[in-house]
Amino acid sequence: MIQIKPISELCDNLPEIEKIVDAGSPVYLTKNGYGAMVILSLEQYAELTDEIEFKLDEADKAAALSDRRMTHDEVFAKYKSGV
Repeated sequence: MIQIKPISELCDNLPEIEKIVDAGSPVYLTKNGYGAMVILSLEQYAELTDEIEFKLDEADKAAALSDRRMTHDEVFAKYKSGV
């Protein structure tokens, strides 16, 4: 179940919010009725970012081994073509 809480409840209900996050569910916080932030466990955050970090590391290594640089248009044309 999606958990949505006003940001004002963060301090007063931190133990409850922590239990929700520890159980594997993110908590969405609102401010003045609009989405403001999401609280995730470290494990959930790592799941979202680990592959991106790995790909960025690969790109850094490839760039260090080559003098070739691509323009923005070249990168996105290659991406859009599925290569």
